[in-house]
Amino acid sequence: MRQPDEFNPTPHVPEEVMPGLRRILCDNPSAFTYRGTNTYLIGEGGGIAVVDPGPPSTAHLAGIMGALREGEHISHIFITHAHLDHTPLAADLARQTGAPVLAYGNALAGQSNVMRELSAEGGMGGGEGIDADFMPDETLADGQEVAGDGWRVTALWTPGHQCNHLCFDVDTGAGYGTILTGDHVMGWSSSIVSPPDGDLTQFMQSCRSLRAHPARVHLPGHGAAITDPGARLDWLVAHREQREASILEALRSGPADATGIAVQVYTETPPDLLPAATRNVLAHLIDLAERGRVTTDRPLRTTSIFRLT
Repeated sequence: MRQPDEFNPTPHVPEEVMPGLRRILCDNPSAFTYRGTNTYLIGEGGGIAVVDPGPPSTAHLAGIMGALREGEHISHIFITHAHLDHTPLAADLARQTGAPVLAYGNALAGQSNVMRELSAEGGMGGGEGIDADFMPDETLADGQEVAGDGWRVTALWTPGHQCNHLCFDVDTGAGYGTILTGDHVMGWSSSIVSPPDGDLTQFMQSCRSLRAHPARVHLPGHGAAITDPGARLDWLVAHREQREASILEALRSGPADATGIAVQVYTETPPDLLPAATRNVLAHLIDLAERGRVTTDRPLRTTSIFRLT
């Protein structure tokens, strides 16, 4: 289900992906961001909405401002989630344009009770990519609509990759069913879920709720457009269910911690990505513990030993 490498836009140069919707790639490629962060511009000929300005970058800020055509200005800044590759440039863009920043909330907004408890207990690690200082000017509720000049955005709360994650259903009047999916649904990779900031229980629920939301195309925060959103969401759910089965199978050999299980389950993962794989395994183990499928001693740590119930 990985996308081919043909997706390779020129950084900081806008390209129209469909009527009333432009994409600008930030030059921040990595193993976790693919070619870089996709910034989207919604609308044309008036007030423009910017989605996910990206990390600190004078070149990308210039690219966003340079993408504006005659008679256009930035009226809104939307954020899918508070990770450092999506949010920091929002403050500079807001100061330059006067546009408000809109998001579900700060980096901890929407955190589940179990993840809140794990955060309070400490010892979990994670959160390396969190923008802890992020605070929107305006908060968006699940299902809330925001209208601009010839466009309308509906916020869809999709926690899992991060608790404050939003997808945006975009209507530019062009007849497309388009959802900007941030890091929740991507075509080149499955989403990282790293507790306590990521929550696999929430992630699976969000996949199923988004599956019920009709769309012709998903535009992710990294990588190319997804032209069969339903199939991709089905794959993401099945992939996680298969991973869960592999983890339970590994535990049939005896109790183990997340790292030991990751080595058994992620047999084709490069060594430098094994820590991320371990966080994914930990997310599964926490979900399984909440569902009574496995047990472990509390307080929970990254080195905790899990066993089948």
